[in-house]
Amino acid sequence: MKNTSTLSITIFLVCSLFFYQSNGQQDKEGSNFWNNVRFGGNVGANFGNNFTSILIAPQAIYQVNNTVGLGVGLNYSYSERDLNRFDDFKSTVAGGSLIAIASPIDYLQVSADFEYLNVNRNFADASFDDNYWIPALFLGAGYRQGNFVIGARYDVLYDNERSIYNNGIQPFVRVLF
Repeated sequence: MKNTSTLSITIFLVCSLFFYQSNGQQDKEGSNFWNNVRFGGNVGANFGNNFTSILIAPQAIYQVNNTVGLGVGLNYSYSERDLNRFDDFKSTVAGGSLIAIASPIDYLQVSADFEYLNVNRNFADASFDDNYWIPALFLGAGYRQGNFVIGARYDVLYDNERSIYNNGIQPFVRVLF
């Protein structure tokens, strides 16, 4: 419960910073907060023999200036495997993320993404069921061309036993509009 409150307070503070920054940077032409917000994220689906996986992860980034952006994201995924075995499962992962990106030079983007996810796993054998919260702090870098970035990120909090990812290093593609 304490971790959920901390995450809520952090998200509230980041959103407040966005609104404060928006009001502080209005110029004579009347630019507003939403002119500096870019949207993107991930959508995915995987269907196979008795397996289904769906991912939805929208992001919104407030472009503070030409170099730095700060944002938030939501994460939701659902996976199910049904092979009529004891290790069949249904898994739901949901949470949020705080995102910071910077482009110190035109073709390079560095990023820090903090995710806090609730993992709920239900197995055919209920003794293996699990429900827990897991943090991840990704530090990454990528090649940037306009709104498109391709790169890799590393989870410095990676936990081999509890992480939803196979390993600490992840490739990524980011497109923001």
